[in-house]
Amino acid sequence: MKAPAAVAVWRQTKGSLPVFDYLIVGAGFAGSTLAERLAKVCGQKVLLIDKRPHIGGNAYDHYNEHGILVHKYGPHIFHTNSREVFEYLSEFTEWRQYEHHVLASVDGQLLPIPINLDTLNQLYALRMNSFEAEQFLQSIAEKKAQLKTSEDVVVNRVGRELYEKFFRNYTRKQWGMDPSELDASVTARVPVRTNRDNRYFTDTYQAMPLHGFTRMFENMLDHPNIKIMLQSDFRELEQLVPYKHLIYTGPIDEFFDFEYGKLPYRSLEFKHETINKPVFQPEAVVNYPNEHPYTRVTEFKYLTGQEHPKTSVVYEFSRAEGDPYYPVPRPENNALYKKYKALADAQTGVYFVGRLATYKYFNMDQVTAQALTVFKQIVAAGEKRIELRTRRKSMLYPAFAETSVSVATQGVLNPTEQDAA
Repeated sequence: MKAPAAVAVWRQTKGSLPVFDYLIVGAGFAGSTLAERLAKVCGQKVLLIDKRPHIGGNAYDHYNEHGILVHKYGPHIFHTNSREVFEYLSEFTEWRQYEHHVLASVDGQLLPIPINLDTLNQLYALRMNSFEAEQFLQSIAEKKAQLKTSEDVVVNRVGRELYEKFFRNYTRKQWGMDPSELDASVTARVPVRTNRDNRYFTDTYQAMPLHGFTRMFENMLDHPNIKIMLQSDFRELEQLVPYKHLIYTGPIDEFFDFEYGKLPYRSLEFKHETINKPVFQPEAVVNYPNEHPYTRVTEFKYLTGQEHPKTSVVYEFSRAEGDPYYPVPRPENNALYKKYKALADAQTGVYFVGRLATYKYFNMDQVTAQALTVFKQIVAAGEKRIELRTRRKSMLYPAFAETSVSVATQGVLNPTEQDAA
């Protein structure tokens, strides 16, 4: 249901609507995971809303006008070391095994990234082995006593020349700042290898949903206790929709009407293009760290395994304005977030979950793990309320203590019981 029509319905029927146990704002990984768990495990009635016209958040994929499955908001590659997260999501999708590979366009060559033995040998026309490559990197590294910035991290490991060729300009394009201005965390997770492992990730579980992310989300949210409203603004609906508890996955500064000012984010712009040939580039992603205006080009058929006579790619441009994608990791921004977190901690009956609500860069598996943790906390809080209520009654009525309460069947998260406890 679209927002204008939906709001009109709410206004006309206000007072006769059922009370939702949870209003969840945002239908990405965080919101959808919590909606599914609360509805299925705890029998809660959930209203899930999103301002976009689709579920799935930034992981949303769809078939374009040529019949090619594409990721609307750029490539989303699933990988995790968490067995719990992988098994949970496996309830809603089959998987296509996939290991991600990336090349970087440097000095007229397409070289493996992260930097590995083949990268060094191809770039410098050498024939080093792993031991020699490690010695080579040690000889060119600029050792730093403290790793405070992203520049420090890289030059400490690979020296100035490789930093300039692979990292500096890419980071400038991506973040709009020099690596010397950015927190060390931005590049700290980028590995450098002296073997020939050219996988971008080394996680235990690396796979793509067999029928796409959107189908997986549809399966997650296919439950009679979950109602979904798209193209719906939270501020328009919060006073109209009767609900007991709120789960918010949007920008935390927006929730508090930017009381302390806006938290800085980097945004992205995507240029999608379908090409009349089966293959466009030699790997799924090619990074362009230097002379090109875009940061990378992704060819989706590598990710999806789809067979099609045409192929589809997306050019990715980093922008200062637009939808919020990446929190900017600088000390002053973290200090500003802590002010908003203090406001969030003072809220009752409101849970802030996900990348935007906690101002952290999370991968998909990390967001899912965070949502599952919050769900456990909600369940534990419900169990504690039931226990406290049971103790009170057993003190007044000793016979009551003989009656056991089943968490699974009695619905520990029933808001009416919680509020009465």
